[in-house]
Amino acid sequence: MIRSAAALLASLSLTGCFVYADEPHPAPNVAPAIVYADAGCYPDDYYHDFVWYFDADVEDYDGANDVSAVYADVYDDWTGEWVDGFDLYPEEGVTWYSAWVGNTTYLDCTYPNYIVDFTAVDIFGATNVVSVYPATW
Repeated sequence: MIRSAAALLASLSLTGCFVYADEPHPAPNVAPAIVYADAGCYPDDYYHDFVWYFDADVEDYDGANDVSAVYADVYDDWTGEWVDGFDLYPEEGVTWYSAWVGNTTYLDCTYPNYIVDFTAVDIFGATNVVSVYPATW
């Protein structure tokens, strides 16, 4: 009986469990943050029309290259209907911007009831949305 107990103790010490981690777990993705957004229109003498602008500053904890797209959707705040959508393009640093001549859009610069939803998307599909009222004439 003593011999079998000693054998059991010896065998238990040889069957230890080891866990190896090849790499640390990746940090979870963080959605981009729209820290500034502005939209509006102004008269332009060169085009003899209004120009619409869309401007957003987007920061991302995972780095600026993690942001893959920023766009602006314009809705009629009175009816809730979607009116038009615009891609923004990266400028310097965290700024995304685009401008559109009025006759290339479905927007009316004299209409006061628009709301603009800015959406930022990262490479993993995480999003952030901010709504602003555009400056109109």
